[in-house]
Amino acid sequence: MDLEIKGKPIDQETRCEHYHSEKDIIAIKFYCCNSYFPCITCHEETADHDIIRWPPEKFDELAILCGKCNTEFSIHQYLTCGSTCLSCGATFNDKCSLHHHLYFQM
Repeated sequence: MDLEIKGKPIDQETRCEHYHSEKDIIAIKFYCCNSYFPCITCHEETADHDIIRWPPEKFDELAILCGKCNTEFSIHQYLTCGSTCLSCGATFNDKCSLHHHLYFQM
């Protein structure tokens, strides 16, 4: 699977100009445009519209992409995975939880 990552990615594992540590390996599909971006800042700087956060009733939709194995997960799976990919075991940046409210209606 080869999904397009919009914004300002800097590698094939979804890291971007803004977040590029070893663990910054997820992309988020934005509800407003159905497009994957590495982070909210990438969306703000490159999209031509305002962000609309995912409503809770849509948390079962695929909207998170692991940059290591390219597996898509539902928001619910992502929020409960303990910052570990359910497919390949890669470790995600646990600090991303500080930003969940920017992407998802919590």
